[in-house]
Amino acid sequence: MNKQSASLLICIVMDVIGYASFAIPGLGEFSDVVFAPISALVFYKLFGGWKGAFGGIFNFAEEILPFTDFIPSFTIMWVWQYFTSSKSTKVLGKQAFIK
Repeated sequence: MNKQSASLLICIVMDVIGYASFAIPGLGEFSDVVFAPISALVFYKLFGGWKGAFGGIFNFAEEILPFTDFIPSFTIMWVWQYFTSSKSTKVLGKQAFIK
């Protein structure tokens, strides 16, 4: 498994964990209070730089606000990062995914 596949898998798992809070009525919003800062930190560490900082803030807000957990912010950012990075960077393997 290459770095890109591993980082995509991590992104999908993080989105599923964030969405899973809907599965437990009543406990879901409490779990968001715990998961939101963890998710934001993972987002920043995974993507780094200004994209990671901005995305981490957005991800924190998305997790902490009620009824917004369905947004797959990690996967959206992975797709954006993958398709906007230059071809030469992809060939050299110097993407910001999982450092």
